[in-house]
Amino acid sequence: MIRTGVVGAGGWAAGSHLPALAGLAGYEVTAVATTRQESADRVAADHGVPLAFAGAGPLVAHDEVDLVVVSVKAPEHAKVIRAALEAGKHVLSEWPLTVDPAEAAELAELASAAGVTHAVVLQGCHSPDARFVADLVAGGRIGRLEAAIMVASGGPLGGASIHPDLAWGTEPSGGTSVLTIMAGHFLATLERMAGRLVEVSARLPRLYDRVAVAGTGRTVANRVPGQVLLHGLLDGGATASVAVHGGSGSPDGFFVKLVGSEGTLTVTPPRPGTYLHWTDWDIEIGGERVAVPDSYRTVPFDPAAGPVANIAALYQELARAIAAGRSPYPDFHTAARHHGLLAAIERAAGTGGTEEIS
Repeated sequence: MIRTGVVGAGGWAAGSHLPALAGLAGYEVTAVATTRQESADRVAADHGVPLAFAGAGPLVAHDEVDLVVVSVKAPEHAKVIRAALEAGKHVLSEWPLTVDPAEAAELAELASAAGVTHAVVLQGCHSPDARFVADLVAGGRIGRLEAAIMVASGGPLGGASIHPDLAWGTEPSGGTSVLTIMAGHFLATLERMAGRLVEVSARLPRLYDRVAVAGTGRTVANRVPGQVLLHGLLDGGATASVAVHGGSGSPDGFFVKLVGSEGTLTVTPPRPGTYLHWTDWDIEIGGERVAVPDSYRTVPFDPAAGPVANIAALYQELARAIAAGRSPYPDFHTAARHHGLLAAIERAAGTGGTEEIS
């Protein structure tokens, strides 16, 4: 049994990580932490968790915690991760790993040196639909991959207004933008299907210098992009074209087209208002629907219900890795490489040139 403590359990984790863990054999949530004892006690009572703490420190140090889940705001990730590694605990961190690419690489090295299992929540990598499409492409179902095209909504980030709870993300130091969060997840999922990006050129338009904070009558300075536009090459030689557009409301869908020498595969959402890495997909090859085999769906959650299913699939991978004493996918080194990809996109956008990605 993997005894798990969740730091930042009162927000996103309450609707994703905690339900996923509750539905999986092999995990027991033994502790939660939030910024205030009152809210920690409430989350613990709601989810039947025995230990509740105000702050990460007591949770990380507790003997009843084997795995620390880091689900606080991005600028706070590194501090909690470092504490968990110093305590010799396994660590699962939400994406992004941190707000600085150099620090991401440092955390990856520290995690390896600590001898613990470490993973990052790029859950689209464990989407059954993404894994199935990856196998179709690798198996030659559409011939040689020639081009990968993706268009996706990054709302509610990047628009003319923003929800008050997200207003802190209009500064780059927040680590929460259309590029870092939305494109970060979408590109990881695209690479899972089509292969790694090895070269990019890009544009990062910022349409609004100030954005309205919804329902407050005030505005805040905006220093992050609202659009991500890139062209690139994949490691197999195919081209990639990606557009992630911001918006003030809920996401309005996604579209992926993989063009091969012998056919074309398309991915679209089966329902509105969700993200590529959260849900199941409608998959077609040559205009004919292709169903994902049941063998790819290994968790007791309906993907139509939101992000819990893919996060649970990631936890399954993490449990297997801990049992086998191996690195899970994606681990901190994968995260550091992905931070490097986003940094290359920023550099390419800044110079108007082309950046190679290792």
